Amino acid sequence: MSERTDNYLRIARDGLWDNNGVFAMLLGMCPSMAMTTSATNGLGMGLATAVVMAASSLLVAVSRHWITQQIRIPVFILIVAAMVTLVDITMNAWMHELYKVLGLFIPLIVSNCLPLARLEAFAAKEPPLPAFLDGAFMGLGFTLALTLIGAVREILGAGTLFADASLLLGPGFHFMELRLLPATANVLVMVLPPGGFLVTGALIILKRAIDLRRGKAIQMAGAHCV
Repeated sequence: MSERTDNYLRIARDGLWDNNGVFAMLLGMCPSMAMTTSATNGLGMGLATAVVMAASSLLVAVSRHWITQQIRIPVFILIVAAMVTLVDITMNAWMHELYKVLGLFIPLIVSNCLPLARLEAFAAKEPPLPAFLDGAFMGLGFTLALTLIGAVREILGAGTLFADASLLLGPGFHFMELRLLPATANVLVMVLPPGGFLVTGALIILKRAIDLRRGKAIQMAGAHCV
């Protein structure tokens, strides 16, 4: 495996798991709490953020040699705002039902800490392709986190999974709509604000437990090799 391929795989692993924006860095918690009452909402919000992050990272990397240290933050915010505006207009035109559900949280991607953090930490220092991949995989990791939180809350709170996906995302997503539990078996607190904190905290604990277990397994394998 070449060094470049290994670097790209590391970027993907960091974005999806090791440095996941929600479960590892605890960034973007506002939409993580507010927009995860269902897996459909989490998926829509996550994908919108992923598109903004990938496009913004690419533009910052391409123009990084012309952006001075003194003006970098305003320029980063302007670039993110431009990408958010395009996503906002596109969703309003082609995914209007989902657009109405996500509402104000689409423009608020501009103030989300995760895109700005990755622009400052990675895209402003790297070539376009790695920067684009970092933005894309960090965005997909964010999408994974929001969808997973939304799925757990929706299953426990309403007994469904990806409810109204065909209405919000289009008729082609009807196959995703499932009922997993009886309507009478729901836990109301899961679809209320406290449910977001409970589920997110539990998933963070689970991720860290998996990381610790994996670390111990690697250490034991290394000891056996020695």
